[in-house]
Amino acid sequence: MSDNKTETLKKLPLDSWHRGFGARMVPFAGYEMPVQFEGVMAEHLWTREYAGLFDVSHMGQVQLEGEGAADALEAIVPGNISALGAGKIRYTLLLAQDGGILDDLMVTNTGRNLYLVVNGATKHDDIAYFNAQLPSDVTLSHMEDSALLALQGPKAAEALAKLNISPMQPGWPVPTDLYFMEAGPFMWGDIPLGISRSGYTGEDGFEISVPAEHAEKLAAALCALEEVKPIGLGARDSLRLEAGLPLYGHDMDADVLPVEANLNFALSKARREEGNFAGAEQVLAQYPNKTDKKRVGLLVNGRQPIREGASVVDADGNHIGAVTSGGFSPTLQKPIAMAYVPTALAETGTEITVEQRGKAISCTVADMPFVPHNYHRKPKL
Repeated sequence: MSDNKTETLKKLPLDSWHRGFGARMVPFAGYEMPVQFEGVMAEHLWTREYAGLFDVSHMGQVQLEGEGAADALEAIVPGNISALGAGKIRYTLLLAQDGGILDDLMVTNTGRNLYLVVNGATKHDDIAYFNAQLPSDVTLSHMEDSALLALQGPKAAEALAKLNISPMQPGWPVPTDLYFMEAGPFMWGDIPLGISRSGYTGEDGFEISVPAEHAEKLAAALCALEEVKPIGLGARDSLRLEAGLPLYGHDMDADVLPVEANLNFALSKARREEGNFAGAEQVLAQYPNKTDKKRVGLLVNGRQPIREGASVVDADGNHIGAVTSGGFSPTLQKPIAMAYVPTALAETGTEITVEQRGKAISCTVADMPFVPHNYHRKPKL
């Protein structure tokens, strides 16, 4: 059975390119994905200091078109999409009718349509949900012929500038003039690119949507630069963990509501007041802090990493929560984790006990991000 499953794994547009760089490939979200090239630790630290190129083409890229697309999307997400200006991006949550989180996603107002990036493991379910919920005058297009690359790290802008990418229209900013959560259409020679200043590592960087047939040319041009190396899924996971960013299917799922996931910022004030999104009654009943459990960060007191599935226990050894992500932090040189704990124990500095393989491990609730974000934000006036 596992052999048949392996045979049905999809290949990324850059599959052979990754293998040429010596990538170790693993199954992930229905694809064969590069988990590492040189090693997770080296790749993680390189991205923190220079720039790493991540292939995230397994993610779902979707376009919504139609005059009522923003209002229609607001029926199933709590973000203020109708107020999103052209060239701006918003993080939001796809919610079930009971308020459970079906996915988290990025929404960009391109000025012509809405461009969505959803998680790879959930993209087909997401699209089915969109199609069931959106009105007939809103058209959904799944961009299956596009690849998605993420250039992340403090040298990302410096590297991208060397490719001489130009705005699609005169007078528009070049990619490196974008601020965090801004996007635009660009041209690299005769190749169209959609570039956003965003990512999921906590570092400055860009996500680049490129026609799949040109993905290898772009990846090769970037990795020919001294600042850039290809980076695998392993380092992407350790970077996002240090950044305190939840991973769908691990740190949140359909059984978790936004406040429990500590994602209050995704519930915009205007939408809270309107209360007209999926699951609003259940979601707002918990806002801002009326919930039994909450996602928190944990610093492990010791050198033993704790992993997803480890149990949070009380003084009598009773199960009261669970670790959802965990690993060794290359930047901090110590183990860190995320977990759901009773809200009464969610305050920073609270001592928590985690049981893993019969061993009790002491942890301390910590503020997230564990490593400060390095986003290129627009200066406040």
